[in-house]
Amino acid sequence: MCGIVGYIGHRDAYPIIMKGLQRLEYRGYDSAGIVLYDGEDTHLSKTKGKVDDLRKKSEATISTNGKLGLGHTRWATHGVPNDINSHPHYSSSGDLVIIHNGIIENYESIKKALIGRGYSFESDTDTEVLVNLIEEIKKKEGVKLGKAVQIALNQVVGAYAIAVFDRNKPDEIVVAKLGSPLAIGIGENEYFIASDASPFIEFTNNAVYLEDEEMAIIRIGKEIKLRKIKDDAIAYPNIMELQMNLEEIEKGGYDHFMLKEIYEQPRAILDTYRGRLLADQGIVKMAGIDQNLEKFLNANRIIIVACGTSWHAGLVAEYIFEDLARIPVEVEYASEFRYRNPVITENDILIAISQSGETADTLAAIKLAKEKGAFVFGVCNVVGSSIARETHAGAYTHAGPEIGVASTKAFTTQITVLTLIALKLANEKGIFSESKYHEFLTELESIPAKVERTLQSNEIVEQIAEIYKDSNNCLYLGRGYNFPVALEGALKLKEISYIHAEGYPAAEMKHGPIALIDEQMPVIVIATKKGHYEKVVSNIQEIKSRSGKIIAIVTEGDKSVKELADHVVEVPETSESLTPLLTTIPLQLLSYHIAVMRGCNVDQPRNLAKSVTVE
Repeated sequence: MCGIVGYIGHRDAYPIIMKGLQRLEYRGYDSAGIVLYDGEDTHLSKTKGKVDDLRKKSEATISTNGKLGLGHTRWATHGVPNDINSHPHYSSSGDLVIIHNGIIENYESIKKALIGRGYSFESDTDTEVLVNLIEEIKKKEGVKLGKAVQIALNQVVGAYAIAVFDRNKPDEIVVAKLGSPLAIGIGENEYFIASDASPFIEFTNNAVYLEDEEMAIIRIGKEIKLRKIKDDAIAYPNIMELQMNLEEIEKGGYDHFMLKEIYEQPRAILDTYRGRLLADQGIVKMAGIDQNLEKFLNANRIIIVACGTSWHAGLVAEYIFEDLARIPVEVEYASEFRYRNPVITENDILIAISQSGETADTLAAIKLAKEKGAFVFGVCNVVGSSIARETHAGAYTHAGPEIGVASTKAFTTQITVLTLIALKLANEKGIFSESKYHEFLTELESIPAKVERTLQSNEIVEQIAEIYKDSNNCLYLGRGYNFPVALEGALKLKEISYIHAEGYPAAEMKHGPIALIDEQMPVIVIATKKGHYEKVVSNIQEIKSRSGKIIAIVTEGDKSVKELADHVVEVPETSESLTPLLTTIPLQLLSYHIAVMRGCNVDQPRNLAKSVTVE
């Protein structure tokens, strides 16, 4: 949540920051702001609304000159979304300027103390409290800005990524991180600051990702000075070469990032198993598994923790691991797991799944599991992210940047990685015959082409969307491997079209949801031939007898369901365990088209953030 962009160097800061804020819009926000230093003074502009609103206001009201600047998109936590609560914030004297992602949990007690010592506040934010605390320490202790930031951060409780500068010494920016991501781009005699690398990728491919409880002093003409916040120990920056390219974060001719990312799934799945899956040789190579094979083979159980779409991928993985590798699996919401005093042993493996690698609840679950002695394995998409650094081992998906808030290609690539792991473990345990194992690998290798074929149903799905775009409710049903797909389909519709939707196991329909079915209720049923087909057909008949409108996802060539359903979308035949990689595609397209037809902001749905870095 929230987005940070900063620049100090020889270029004009304003266009860099504005473009960077636009690239971070996917993170979710309700207001935006910018501050620039033009060599003599600072110029601040901020507003409730979008980055385009900020651009119009800034260009009409302030000087946009300057080689140093900070920009921010805010997702409201403390105080309503309005111009005053938007970032950046000045200190009371006007000398210090700050932008901040995260939450300062003890801000109220600090604020009361500061008010008692003569400070006043314009906003309701915890961020304005923090900048005044820094200023007070700087003046009282007679220290430089960097030291004042360090002392202040040792007094606060919470999460943060901050950037601060002093207009009386405008040749440096001080940044720090705990919980929220922060990257520093290193150019020639210039530095970039951002929540991720997308704002500066066209200027440099060298970046430093701050670790938790690290701060950096960034000065023109000097190397980054990195320190540990707790004890002031010197830290040494690990400069990473970025793999991202500019084309990946542009729309590429599509109307929305979400649609682009839906259509990128064949390539994303292929990229995820490329180099890992050698079907003709009967080999699955995964360094994170190979190096820890005994731990997986001897594990009492696997615990999967995740949130949102990643949790649904974990549910699919539960079926895959238990069915193929015969390892007991529990799937937990990371947000609940951390608070319920779970039983974790040294013989457990915890798999943490997150697209961003920065999900706060998932990171907390990882830390808890490590404290209990469990082996922790991460599955995430962002190289260098916090989860990638905090886990004992892991595997990246290779989905490429996912900009649309409603996750699509992350879901299918996560399932791909988890399937590879399960297949490797099944083979190592001798569960399959050689021929069966080769058959699985070959079928997985064919999935990108089958996803391409499934995408050809787009026109049919768009026609269905036109019929049901004004529905108030929608029910999604699936069995076995496709029960989690029903949950994911319902989530997509809720996220971007704001239609109330629920996913259920098809067999549970008779235990309550059937009361909702009438001629106004669209019911999406996943009814592929593999897995409980006859049972699902019976469920469809029950819906039909109650006048429900049936949209069925079926295997190519299906006849039985076609006779019952009002609408049918076909997917290619595949192994039962791989059907989620195909059946989810029409559901993604359906939610997309309905949202577009309803005039919703597809890529930036209301109230949502791409990366949830606070509780």
